[in-house]
Amino acid sequence: MKKAIIFTVLLGLLMPQLIGCTAIVGAGATMGVTAFQERGIKGRANDLKIEAMILESFISEELLLPATIGVEVYEGRVLLTGASKNNSITDKAVKLSWTIAGVKDVINEIQTHNSTSIIDFSKDSWITAQMRSKLTFDMNVYSINYSIETVNGTVYLIGIAQDKTEHNIVKQYASQIKFVNRVISHVRIK
Repeated sequence: MKKAIIFTVLLGLLMPQLIGCTAIVGAGATMGVTAFQERGIKGRANDLKIEAMILESFISEELLLPATIGVEVYEGRVLLTGASKNNSITDKAVKLSWTIAGVKDVINEIQTHNSTSIIDFSKDSWITAQMRSKLTFDMNVYSINYSIETVNGTVYLIGIAQDKTEHNIVKQYASQIKFVNRVISHVRIK
């Protein structure tokens, strides 16, 4: 009984330190992974800033775009994905994205003829998870250089491939996953 009380007290006293260590290790790991990306820490930070500013502009315009439109930024290139039956919303998302400093290109891949159901969303999440897994465990693919979005069975890729062979491997993985209808790549070859 005394051992259980002592253990509980010690755990209570150490928990904040353990949580702090976990946060530091997690942040350190994220920085370490980011440092190995082709775009580096500064490039990743700039892309995150651009993405945040785009999402903020969507919200400030009182549009529900963050709920229906995905934003992925890689080297200042903005990839807009999602589904909307309203062309004016799609046009507004593109216009707002171009107003943000540092944006070099806006790639509009928002599907305007489809809507997404819960089942579609679940399949898309599963496809993206399968894709990330395949890339992570392939020693011939520099997986941290890729961002993946899936909408209604279409896989969108953006990032940097080491060469055409790696790019082809990544596209092949995507095309072989169950429920994938199309693969659209906006990957830059190094």
